[in-house]
Amino acid sequence: MLLNAGQSQLLVIDLQTKLAPAIDLTDEVERAAIWLLQVAGLCQVPALATEHYPKGLGHSLPSILEWLTPDAVLEKIHFSAWREADIQQRLAESGRRQVVVIGTETHVCVLQTVMDLLTAGYQVFVVTDAVGSRTAENKHLGLNRMQQAGAVLVSREMVAFEWLERAGTELFRQISKGWIR
Repeated sequence: MLLNAGQSQLLVIDLQTKLAPAIDLTDEVERAAIWLLQVAGLCQVPALATEHYPKGLGHSLPSILEWLTPDAVLEKIHFSAWREADIQQRLAESGRRQVVVIGTETHVCVLQTVMDLLTAGYQVFVVTDAVGSRTAENKHLGLNRMQQAGAVLVSREMVAFEWLERAGTELFRQISKGWIR
């Protein structure tokens, strides 16, 4: 199955100020997340972000907040974002059945959210270059477990080009020429 921009929504899990410094290859995860948020905006794919216990872990990274509306950032206390009624409602209200998931930590909040989304009947795509954990091993284990459960592992470029569907458009030129920072 391919991603479709009209059926997709982007879910950013816990890219937060106090957690980010502990994440392995955090700069790469942040860059990939920003790029995907920009592409989502251009392709009219709605995006939501979660903040896990912001009192302790801080709010979302400023670079992430730059690409989201204030009402698109939702607080959570459960590891799985799906366990929060307001997040569940926002995902369901969109009517979009494909969820592209990015964020941290791959083996905890991302994993538990993905497992619950799969159980709820969503098509779930995990962007491997836009998720991270404190260790590479935990990231690897989390990705393997999600894939075994039915999540589709993709790269950020796979997402973008599936959302675009074709070359020769102004949108394609913007994205492919590196217009997006």
